Amino acid sequence: MNTATDLISIGALAAVWLTAGFLAETLPGVRTARELRLRGRALSMLVGGGLAVLIAVPLATNLLPGDSAVPAAMLLPAVPAVFVMLVTARRVTQIRRGAGAFATAPLTPVPPALRAAAAHPLVATPLQVTGLAALAGVPIAAGLVQMPGADSAGTVLALVGAGVLALGIRHAIRHGRLNVAVVAPIGRGGLRPLPAMRTSTPFEAYTALPDEPDVAITAAPARRAA
Repeated sequence: MNTATDLISIGALAAVWLTAGFLAETLPGVRTARELRLRGRALSMLVGGGLAVLIAVPLATNLLPGDSAVPAAMLLPAVPAVFVMLVTARRVTQIRRGAGAFATAPLTPVPPALRAAAAHPLVATPLQVTGLAALAGVPIAAGLVQMPGADSAGTVLALVGAGVLALGIRHAIRHGRLNVAVVAPIGRGGLRPLPAMRTSTPFEAYTALPDEPDVAITAAPARRAA
């Protein structure tokens, strides 16, 4: 059993997913559509790299001689990583394409709807949960926690669950706050209907201008007399 190799493997996995979670955290705070598109592209690359590391590391450890704790440590981040692959990756792609619609005007401020989409809980929360789960696998890879059946393993799972709940509530509150600008962008005053215009006749009455001569008015009786 090579503890150093296991720690390097699980540490690299945790670093990739924690970086992706931090980058997703900054998406709603960008100013321009160009910056949002660049960060969305970088986030997609980090997600792809994290999934690749999550698949490649257990396969590589199985080829090496001796026992390894990496497969047991990979069980924690594997579940949220599958959710990231099925849900979060698609949302990040949609955000990146939405920001790419402003390619002709890259300095355009991020629209409120796109900013609210970037703050959705299903964007940052799964990434950060995967990073925390991978970080929780470090003591497993170091041999300090034995999986399964140890009392300390239950403590680790409880801490990860509490982190998941806290992150989900935090991102839901931020998404609700930004979503208000999309649902009600009119401010405090609200919209008021215009008063209906009522007229006694279907046609507007003609009013002569002050400098307009009364030629048409005087010419009509003359024609009738003729």
